[in-house]
Amino acid sequence: MKKVNTIDLFAGCGGLTEGFEQSGHYKMLSGVEWDKAPIDCLRHRMKTKWGMKDADDRILRFDMQRTEELINGWRDDPAYGSSKGIQYYVEQAGGLVDLIIGGPPCQAYSIAGRVRDEHGMRNDYRNYLFESYLAIVNQYRPKAFLFENVPGLLSAKPGDGSFRIVERIQQEFLKSGYYLLDDLSNAVIDMTEYGVPQRRSRIIILGINSEYYSEKEAETLLHDFYYSVLPKYKEDVKTVKDAIGDLPALYPLPDGEVIKANRRKYSHTLNHDDSIMNHEPRFANERDIKTFKLLTEDIEKGEYKYVSTDALKELYTQLTGRESNVHKFYVLRWEEPSNLIPAHLYKDGLRHIHPDSKQARTITVREAARLQTFPDDFEFISHSNLDYKMIGNAVPPKFARKMADALYELIYKEG
Repeated sequence: MKKVNTIDLFAGCGGLTEGFEQSGHYKMLSGVEWDKAPIDCLRHRMKTKWGMKDADDRILRFDMQRTEELINGWRDDPAYGSSKGIQYYVEQAGGLVDLIIGGPPCQAYSIAGRVRDEHGMRNDYRNYLFESYLAIVNQYRPKAFLFENVPGLLSAKPGDGSFRIVERIQQEFLKSGYYLLDDLSNAVIDMTEYGVPQRRSRIIILGINSEYYSEKEAETLLHDFYYSVLPKYKEDVKTVKDAIGDLPALYPLPDGEVIKANRRKYSHTLNHDDSIMNHEPRFANERDIKTFKLLTEDIEKGEYKYVSTDALKELYTQLTGRESNVHKFYVLRWEEPSNLIPAHLYKDGLRHIHPDSKQARTITVREAARLQTFPDDFEFISHSNLDYKMIGNAVPPKFARKMADALYELIYKEG
């Protein structure tokens, strides 16, 4: 069986790549990511799990905006070293790229990011990173591309606010000869419907190359992907208990007692099973532990005194003496999907409190990974804060696998 040649842009730690590799139908020719921690993780995974012995070379750490060098190679860059470039690895595979996947950083399009930024992210350069993605698509002209981002893409208005960025994206891809859905609001996917135990919606833009398909054929393919083929992979909603309920419990030490591990202090025991990687609690002081216990017991006892936004904001002020426009605490519910696992999780875990009051802690890296559907043998090799960040930025591999299978069935199965 001939595999489908792919390139993964803005690859992160490899959530999309993981799902496509799991499907067995695709061959990653090259990947690109600028951030060191996630690319180290992705390279490690490709070597140890998927047999890519030259992953350190084939997966490129580089600035996506420097497109010509990215394609043809660069030498002795003070930040990125040297590389032969994407083209070298494409030529090794016969010169054909069948599919490009990936999604530019979402911070500029994120509604939460725009709220936090005084200029609403209108001047952020990341608004236009889709142009670098498009440049690679134009270079290799694959049959299709898959572009993932946050639903906030639909409303983002960069620059002077006179246009929506999604309109610019549609125009530019259409000019390049790729058909997209006319109304991309219909491309927003709720991943809880696909077995991801987390409330996570993303816009998935499929582009179809007009060099291979007529407008009518492309229209049919797009309709079938969104309304027929991909929906066949839906499954029952998965809960927090489904995802993390079987992991070893991590209990707090007696008040005032701490132990050291990995050069940090932890206020919890480290009684983790060595077969479960990345399952260690992050630091929590005594006040944190008491707060986590208060909030989780409130739910366990069915009292629900601390579930409203106002009550949680008031509690935060009582505990810290500071006020916040948003509530800082959230306890995961065993019988529901998790709230969104965000990149912001690397700063603190207060909105991802473990639902067991006896454990009185926030979720571990492995629990975050489980909620994002990373398999347990996927090893995160950076500092835990960086691991949380790359997990939050990733596409859930389980959903990526379903997209990979749907695309193969729709476009690539017949060659």
